[in-house]
Amino acid sequence: MDLYEDWQKNSKVKLKEHQTFLKRLKKQKKGKQIDQIVNDLDERAFEHFDCLDCANCCKTISPVVTATDVKRIGKHLRIKETEVIEHYLNVDHEGDYVMNKQPCPFLGSDNYCSIYEARPKACREYPLTQNQGFNQRPALHARNTITCPVVFHVVKELKKNL
Repeated sequence: MDLYEDWQKNSKVKLKEHQTFLKRLKKQKKGKQIDQIVNDLDERAFEHFDCLDCANCCKTISPVVTATDVKRIGKHLRIKETEVIEHYLNVDHEGDYVMNKQPCPFLGSDNYCSIYEARPKACREYPLTQNQGFNQRPALHARNTITCPVVFHVVKELKKNL
């Protein structure tokens, strides 16, 4: 079974188990060690997985879009920042800008992003498995195991390593 099939079959079934594991992981004092293991697992997972085969993140979640992102997207599209906000963004319950529809309005039918070079910072950093402090955000990473097969694989393998 490949990475994608394993994720499709098991991500929801394993969610509670992953939540519990990641909560316990937060209590450990081995943050830098965990980050290195997660980074290595992320690199290995991406050797077997191409985001263009999935694009589930672009289809199901709305990233936070910062003022800097709005400026960059506007420049890329050659439209005013106010037009970016008006045509593509909403304000969420926390007062942040997010995409106004799902799938992302910039996602093509081929899973390519039409603003890839100007995409929001949140998109650039996703799936957050290369960031520092992995063990400090257990709820986020648990949710991401359902959204992203790479995160699912990283958490699954992390459980084996620790």
